[in-house]
Amino acid sequence: MTPFHQILGNTLIANITNFTVWFALTFWIFIETRSVFATGMVAGIYLVFTAAFGFWFGSIVDHNSKRLAMMGSSAVSAAFYTASLAMVFLEPEGAFADPYGWYLWGFVLLIMLGVIAGNIRPIALPTLVTILIPEDERDKANGLVGMVSGIGFLTTSVISGFLVAWGGMLAALVLALVLTLVAFAHLHFVEIDEGRHVPAEGEVAEPKRVDIKGTIAVIAAVPGLFALIFFATFNNFLGGVFMALLDAYGLSLVSVQVWGLLFGALSCAFIAAGIIISKVGLGKNPLRTLLMVNIATWSVCCFFTIQPSIWLLAAGCLVWMFLGPFAEAAEHTTLQKVVPLERQGRVFGFAQSIEQAASPLTAFMIGPLTQFVVIPFMTDGAGADAIGGWFGTGPDRGIALVFTIAGVIGVIVTVIAMNSPQYRQLSKAYADAPDDDGASGGAVASAA
Repeated sequence: MTPFHQILGNTLIANITNFTVWFALTFWIFIETRSVFATGMVAGIYLVFTAAFGFWFGSIVDHNSKRLAMMGSSAVSAAFYTASLAMVFLEPEGAFADPYGWYLWGFVLLIMLGVIAGNIRPIALPTLVTILIPEDERDKANGLVGMVSGIGFLTTSVISGFLVAWGGMLAALVLALVLTLVAFAHLHFVEIDEGRHVPAEGEVAEPKRVDIKGTIAVIAAVPGLFALIFFATFNNFLGGVFMALLDAYGLSLVSVQVWGLLFGALSCAFIAAGIIISKVGLGKNPLRTLLMVNIATWSVCCFFTIQPSIWLLAAGCLVWMFLGPFAEAAEHTTLQKVVPLERQGRVFGFAQSIEQAASPLTAFMIGPLTQFVVIPFMTDGAGADAIGGWFGTGPDRGIALVFTIAGVIGVIVTVIAMNSPQYRQLSKAYADAPDDDGASGGAVASAA
């Protein structure tokens, strides 16, 4: 088994760990508190931390061994999960049922820090694709990365639902701690030739710093690259709606066990998409693929909650999950070709910080806005009177209306992006960039 495949397997273990904790926490906190406000805050905390740490994580990846950075990620996660587990055992009676209590939110903070430590991996992994995979195979390798993420979602959504129903957060944290330690131990035995530059005698090594100014200069040197990052940022602004409200909406229609099983089954779409990308790639212009995918996904978002049907919701989520890996692989493939390897960690970290910076605003706003404005609007307010006859009324229809509005906005913005000069500039920069066949790894096709 090649080092690339071992890293993919190790990433799968880490994904299962962190996704399980995140899914379980969201399910559990909604069941404990019945508060959309609380689930929105959980999503917001996650996204704030993601945005805040992205710059730093990118510099860690660039200035250190990628394997060492991943091992450190697992070690830090294990420490926070251990502290969270201690809070479960020491909980004062009823503390977790209070959606405004300090004990609950201290617990959430520790868990989120453990999950966030895992965000070094999605920055390190695409840089390893650049190192280990030849340039003309990287889009397919990125498809395999998306497939691994899909397997993680499939596994963890099912596991999380049953863990919460059976043993609450105690069971989820015990499993997470065990898997984190397994991932750490396995990485110790994976050998990767990263071809890291060793300064010669008398040569001054690059200082180990975040260097936001230098990273911005690298991005600005590629025409249209800033536009790509800001387009992804806007998508995440709307995507915060999903993080804040999707589980609450799904749990308003079915039980936590059914929702976990359904989400797990739907996550097979991630795997199918990854397999397809690993076989056929993304075409000559991954950027065009990215925009076409966004047209389709936001169009689906306009309609998948138009009626209170779990089957309609499931169909929309299926399309959304199937197309998601195409968008992520397209962005990664573009960055891997137009950004120098020695800067890729910081550029991926910069992109993660900037792109995720919008989502906390949505998540923090959308929970209270939905709870205190849109839900009343669609329960006994003007919205219920105007469209309630065919759209439906009640709390779940308030959540549904938010999804529909987000979809309409997403379609409009994507159409504007497709007709922008920045799209044409970046497409040309990608096509004109020299091929880099100096990767040290083997072909991807044999793994697909």
